[in-house]
Amino acid sequence: MSEHLDRVALRRLWEVAIAEDGADRDITSEVAIEPTAQGIARVMAKAAGVMAGNPVFDLLREAYPALTVESNIADGTSFEKGQTLCTIEGPLRQLLGIERTLLNFLQRLCGVATLTRRYVEAVKGTPARIYDTRKTIPGWRQLDKYAVRCGGGHNHRMGLHDAILIKDNHIAGVPTERLAAHVFELLNTAASLMPPPHFVEVEVDTLDQLAQVLKVVGVDVILLDNFTPAQIRQAVELRAAAGVAGRVQFEASGGVQLDALRAIAETGVERIAVGAITHSAPALDINMEIDRVRAG
Repeated sequence: MSEHLDRVALRRLWEVAIAEDGADRDITSEVAIEPTAQGIARVMAKAAGVMAGNPVFDLLREAYPALTVESNIADGTSFEKGQTLCTIEGPLRQLLGIERTLLNFLQRLCGVATLTRRYVEAVKGTPARIYDTRKTIPGWRQLDKYAVRCGGGHNHRMGLHDAILIKDNHIAGVPTERLAAHVFELLNTAASLMPPPHFVEVEVDTLDQLAQVLKVVGVDVILLDNFTPAQIRQAVELRAAAGVAGRVQFEASGGVQLDALRAIAETGVERIAVGAITHSAPALDINMEIDRVRAG
């Protein structure tokens, strides 16, 4: 899951967060903790959830050679309340200096993974898969999408650069009867892109627009924006009648709520895009318990 994570970018993000917290001069620890004091920290789950954060533990090993970091659980694994996720041993001042930043990272990552898992479990047994969106915290795009993968979800495009998504604002003013021809022209222009896009997706707001886009060869995914389950079933029927089932996937999107998810998944749609798994994921409750082991 972590093979697509940019470790250099993660390190930069960590350093920004540490600097923001003023960890280079923790004046409380300067007056309360001897410079040679050693400690051991246990990162504890105060609520059940899904683990996402081992790349952060790897970063600690690289950035703080004096710390010994032992992770107790693989990313993507469920854990229970009270479970120890990681043990860190080393200079007590250093442990106190990274405590809040480490917990901020882990609470966010595990929160996204945990919420994603709830959505993934809700569509189990259907053809539908849960996809994220670009509704991520600025600077956290890679980490948020990594956490989605840990939760069992799938990543949509990483940004504006790697896939084509023709949305309503791109084709505003194009009459429905000209939509197929217009999209075909856009794809002809896109054929010159290097490297080529990972996929081509077109958003439609109505069944009439859908009927037009189904005529265009080269579209990989059609986004059904704010379609009801009944409308999605009609869309699936139109796709079958057009003879492109298996070649063109459907993606349901638009304010998808957990309580309505199963009805959408059972329509035959292959993808469900859920912005909430990143923009509304609550931080999971995780704390760090630190014990002084010796004064040094």
